[in-house]
Amino acid sequence: MTEPNPRLGILLMIATTLVFALQDGLSRHLAGEYNVLMVVMIRYWFFAAFVIAMAGRKAGIRAAAATSQPILQAFRGLLLAGEICVMVTGFVALGLVESHAVFASYPLLIAALSGPVLGERVGWRRWAAIGVGFLGVLVILQPGIRVFSPAALIPLAAALMFALYGLLTRYAARRDSAATSFFWTGVTGAVAMTAVGLWVWEPMRPGDWGWMGLLCLTGALGHYLLIRCYEVAEASSVQPFAYLQLVFASALGLTLFGETLAPNVALGAAIVIAAGLFTLWRERLR
Repeated sequence: MTEPNPRLGILLMIATTLVFALQDGLSRHLAGEYNVLMVVMIRYWFFAAFVIAMAGRKAGIRAAAATSQPILQAFRGLLLAGEICVMVTGFVALGLVESHAVFASYPLLIAALSGPVLGERVGWRRWAAIGVGFLGVLVILQPGIRVFSPAALIPLAAALMFALYGLLTRYAARRDSAATSFFWTGVTGAVAMTAVGLWVWEPMRPGDWGWMGLLCLTGALGHYLLIRCYEVAEASSVQPFAYLQLVFASALGLTLFGETLAPNVALGAAIVIAAGLFTLWRERLR
């Protein structure tokens, strides 16, 4: 068993958020040039190979694939693959800054849905924080200006899908190991994306294959760092640092893609993050 090391866990979470932010920047670039489904499909091929290699090195592929709830595990994999496609579409339509500002609401959605999905009790303080957080989302979306724009709702839909994926992962963990859930996530997603991505295949320029290779490597590295992070530290102690992905991704959007940080986005993101941190703190107390 790995010795707990909260400080190392925090450093690993910060490194994870930085790598995932780089992955988001690469996805935004490639999806601006090629079909989103093709980009995500190639990314999943490498991810599935990484998952299978990890399973083979540890418990074995057969042991990792063994589950008593295959429908649930397959649905989780499909949900995450769909969420990635939706979020990458948001990067292209809205940019990294605004997409991540809205997506930061997913911990609030997890808290709101934990009652009906997992049967957990959500107290009035967390409900108040959830309400405040969604006021922050409305500040970002500017009611009456962009709230009815389909593009503005893309990252919100991705946040909802990711929150449901996270809750189903917790539900699956009652009977399956983390290794089993990880295996099904990668393999199911790769199969699903191949089924839809091959239909939109288009030739890729030689230089962009280099960016695609880097995207695949950052995906595998990010998941490896996240696994190591949860091996050495409790999720509750490192989860607040996951919000740094918003900071890193926004920095990339501002410096490399010429995006701007509107005052309403900055204010709304600050409200969402504050509310999210409060819900994490209340959950830790509970």
